[in-house]
Amino acid sequence: MKIAYLVNQYPKVSHSFIRREILALERQGFEVERIAVRGWGDTLVDPEDQRERARTRYVLQGGAVALAGAVLRQCATAPLRFARALALAWRMGQRAARPWPIHMIYLAEACRVVPWLQQAGTRHLHAHFGTNSAEVAMLVHALGGPQYSFTVHGPEEFDQPEFLHLAEKIRRSAFVVAISSFGRSQLYRWIGQTDWPKVQVVHCGIEPAFHAGAVPLPPAAPRLVCVGRLCEQKGQLLLVAAIERLVQRGTAVELVLAGDGEMRPELEAMIARAGLQAHVRITGWIGSETVRAEILAARALVLPSFAEGLPVVIMEAMALRRPVVSTYVAGIPELVRPGREGWLFPAGDVDALVAALEDVLATAPATLAQMGEAAHVRVLERHAIDTEAGKLGRLFLAGPQAYSASEAASSLPAAAAPAERAA
Repeated sequence: MKIAYLVNQYPKVSHSFIRREILALERQGFEVERIAVRGWGDTLVDPEDQRERARTRYVLQGGAVALAGAVLRQCATAPLRFARALALAWRMGQRAARPWPIHMIYLAEACRVVPWLQQAGTRHLHAHFGTNSAEVAMLVHALGGPQYSFTVHGPEEFDQPEFLHLAEKIRRSAFVVAISSFGRSQLYRWIGQTDWPKVQVVHCGIEPAFHAGAVPLPPAAPRLVCVGRLCEQKGQLLLVAAIERLVQRGTAVELVLAGDGEMRPELEAMIARAGLQAHVRITGWIGSETVRAEILAARALVLPSFAEGLPVVIMEAMALRRPVVSTYVAGIPELVRPGREGWLFPAGDVDALVAALEDVLATAPATLAQMGEAAHVRVLERHAIDTEAGKLGRLFLAGPQAYSASEAASSLPAAAAPAERAA
């Protein structure tokens, strides 16, 4: 079966889970075309991402001239469909997260994608994230393209579902994927009950190669690692504040902030003010092999997030037999159980974070190894990439009729009123 993936930016350091999913689907016999809106000129440090870029078509490559030509061709060859798609794009721009002219650009992007899919004989289009890529996929379908689906990760989609018109995107889709039970529950809030069967849970997955081979025991050194984009929602400012308290108490501790992002200058200034240069190191963007090495060099992964979906880096650390320190946020408690695979604390509570870090640093390496082994077993039970890709592949093959509103009505109680209400 020929399918296509549509992502706003691909490949990307923080989107390695999409690459894993695509490659796993190809191992299972699917032909996957990669389409991204942007990303052809980005600096990539991972050789696998570099290979993926060579296989990806870019919607905005060619600029405004290419988009305008695509719009004119669609208007000329299928004027009625174009008019309906134009009306849909206009509606999506009303009371929306972004102004209506942006939604006209999404329509132009869809016009460019449609002939690519038609020429390739693509039967299904899947988007990642419920934001602009899902809207473009919906407009592709409105223009006569194949059925579509999309994966919702959060937290962005959960922060403004009405302004993203999430309910409309789901209503028109063949199905939608949530990456956790928590994510599914948030989608249930914004759609009519008859559409609930469309929402299917498929976890992000870990490749066997990532955790293959002998994994050393957690080091005796007091090193911790936090992997992720340096931004408000990941909570790194809180983590640096916790490290400062530990250092003031005389606790030996090292922290590696593996990643980069818009908050790096603020973090660097905070580290300098607190005199933590000998205790905290920022790596900048690094490839998957370096991420793996940083996790293995640490006693535990720390991710003090304020908002999340279900971070892939938690799965990676667990697969590498490292316990996790994180928050009771979104899908994280579905995977990490306190006292078994790691520590959880209330998001935003620096006192609780300091206490958890003290526990990690005081725990004997042998006990950390036992927790790491439990983490390894649990994540492979729930997040093996070939298993999860198999679930997704079956959804592609089933088609939209498997999740139709009529079938939903026959198997569920009377539907509640749709949650996306007029203001």
